[in-house]
Formats: sequence, C-alpha cells, structure tokens
Amino acid sequence: MQNTEAMIAFYRSLGFQVDENPHLVQVYVGDQMINFHRPELWQRGFSLRAPSAEPPCGDICFVWRGSGESLQVMLDHAGAEVIEGPVERVGGRRATATSVYVRDPDGNLLEFMSYREEHTHAG
Repeated sequence: MQNTEAMIAFYRSLGFQVDENPHLVQVYVGDQMINFHRPELWQRGFSLRAPSAEPPCGDICFVWRGSGESLQVMLDHAGAEVIEGPVERVGGRRATATSVYVRDPDGNLLEFMSYREEHTHAG
C-alpha cells in the first residue's frame, strides 16, 4: 500500500468498514477481511506475506466454518502446505479465532480463520 490515506478513502467510499492499526489497514466485507500492509511494515521487512509481493498488495482471509480436520483434508487435497498455524488471531468478526496460513500457486498468502462456537447460557 503506497498511499494509505487514498486506500482508506477509496474503500470507505465503497461502503466497506475500514479499521486501522500500526501495521495494517483492514477492510471488512461482512465477515471477510482484506489486510493491507502499511509501507512502514514493508520497510522493516516481515515474512508472513507472498514472497514476491511488493507494495501495494494485500493478503486474503477466509472464514472457515468447518472443523480443523476438514480444513486440513481440503488443504491436503489441494496440495497446500501449512506455513503457520493453527494460531490464535482476531479476525473480521473482531473475535478470537484459530488461523491457518497457506500459499496459493503464485505465492499469495491465504488465511483460513475458524471462529469458536458461541455458547448460550440458560438463564
């Protein structure tokens, strides 16, 4: 992301919710989100991104509604190697979830995020 303010204004003008933190601009589309990495992060260097990625670029986060086992079966079937996870993260629902990271054939980073089931209490 080369022009952070222009990116934020653009996605907000499309009606998407945009959240900011020191490392990322997160664009929410329902329960899904796209992470755009700030230029300062690129200057310091970080590894959890596509290896040939150059700013501006983003990574993709998908909500996985199945079990961790069914995710692993799907990833194995696709030949996708887990590069990180399962690890706890906060995602598009602003709740803690378990994330698994893989790369597509072009090296793009894909995150599959599974939220814990919500529990109701009898009153």
